Amino acid sequence: MTSHLLPAYARVDLAFERGEGVWLVATNGDRYLDFASGVAVNALGHSHPQVVEAITEQAKKTIHVSNLYRIPEGERLAERLCALTFADLVFFANSGAEAMEGVIKMVRKYQSANGHPERYRIITFEGCFHGRTLATLAAAKNKKHLDGFGPPMEGFDQVPMDDIAAVKRAITPETAGILIEPVQGEGGVRPVSPQFAKALRALCDERGLLLAFDEVQTGIGRLGEMFGYQKLGVTPDIMGLAKALGAGFPIGAVLATAEAAKGMTPGTHGSTFGGNPLACAVGNAVLDVVTKPGFLDHVRMMALLFKQRLAEIKDRHPSVIAEVRGEGLLVGLKCQVPNGELIDAFRAEKLLSVAAGDNVARLLPPLIVSETEVADAIARVDRACTAIARAKAAAPKAGAAG
Repeated sequence: MTSHLLPAYARVDLAFERGEGVWLVATNGDRYLDFASGVAVNALGHSHPQVVEAITEQAKKTIHVSNLYRIPEGERLAERLCALTFADLVFFANSGAEAMEGVIKMVRKYQSANGHPERYRIITFEGCFHGRTLATLAAAKNKKHLDGFGPPMEGFDQVPMDDIAAVKRAITPETAGILIEPVQGEGGVRPVSPQFAKALRALCDERGLLLAFDEVQTGIGRLGEMFGYQKLGVTPDIMGLAKALGAGFPIGAVLATAEAAKGMTPGTHGSTFGGNPLACAVGNAVLDVVTKPGFLDHVRMMALLFKQRLAEIKDRHPSVIAEVRGEGLLVGLKCQVPNGELIDAFRAEKLLSVAAGDNVARLLPPLIVSETEVADAIARVDRACTAIARAKAAAPKAGAAG
């Protein structure tokens, strides 16, 4: 069948008609254990009753009114996010890339508002990923993603992760801030060390720079704390959120201290759809669930169990898995075979996962995953690894026979 969708994705020939909890049902009736979560989006799984109710009830009232008027649902969500974090102010967008664009603009505008318009450059880190807009692509400096789109946007200096000396060398009179992910998700599930994060905070304080965190993938409980910066013990000045905040409904957010946001006056930034009543109603429903007593305890328990069991799989299949890495329920398997091969083997076992850089397969179960479902996933991972190991063992024999 001819598709009229722009061929920007290498899509798997698989479609789903419904989902419930951690399960997706394909159009042919096959059931898949969803440990991709829409790339860390479906934090509450599929068809969560409180999310469904929030969408249904709000859609009966108002879906969109524009930011020409006050939006009570957005004001409530912003108040709650500030109460949960370091932030004083929130700007709502529609996606992670939009949120990170807002972060970049805010870092630059802060320095300009303080009388230093020449300070516009931002230090980023090798392996980072901040989105697919021209600015966020320039921040990541991935040549493959930038190819063909003309000269990259100026203003980003990239250094190796965990190298504070390199960060210091990169700072110039034009530097405005530092941007980092608590865990590099797309870059291969590479956690930042608390020591490095604390050194960055101290350096920013010393040099008058802003520290910005990209928590698009790590925020809202994914790491076992509400936000990744809390796990690191370091407080940023600005933070970008998205993905799990809407549990499947598009929403992004920029959170900032009043000081960091001082330059963002009326007319400096905007969004037609951002912060609409429906998106914010969903965001509030997500917070209702994630802030319940015991919710994050459950995430931490499942994360510990999952990583322990995956370590056993690694020990059983050293020819397939080299390393288990990550934090919370953002888990990466560094592969000894091409990661696409392992992801295909998972899918053959009706287990969904996501590719990442550094030849890593990501496992991102919904935060509501149960002990039984973790055990089920482990069994599927084991079978997939066994199939690959057997095929690898047989390959030389087949070659010799030929």
